[in-house]
Amino acid sequence: QVQLVESGGGLVQAGGSLRLSCAASGRTFSSYAMGWFRQAPGKEREFVAAVNWGGSMTYYADSVKGRFTISRDNAKNTVYLQMNSLKPEDTAVYYCARRNTPVPGGEAEQYAYWGQGTQVTVSS
Repeated sequence: QVQLVESGGGLVQAGGSLRLSCAASGRTFSSYAMGWFRQAPGKEREFVAAVNWGGSMTYYADSVKGRFTISRDNAKNTVYLQMNSLKPEDTAVYYCARRNTPVPGGEAEQYAYWGQGTQVTVSS
């Protein structure tokens, strides 16, 4: 069974930065793409970023492109989301997820395992 545990969320002022981490259990971490999604109150869950199995290919939502960076360390079974130039509209619960394939993508239904989420709040 795969378990994903996010950390690193918190309260930050607009323009600030946060780094989210997602630690995964299991020996198959390096075989699959990983992604980050977010859900704001009253809104649907949306794709944020994804990275392929080896970390060489990344994919971002237009709303975060140029501000957020996804990366992974397969030796540590961990995926990261570096968030810079944060805006109040980035406020949401952020979830990491493991995709069913080695290549990245933005469709939530292609992700089989999800973490419990970490809250990110950006004040104006």
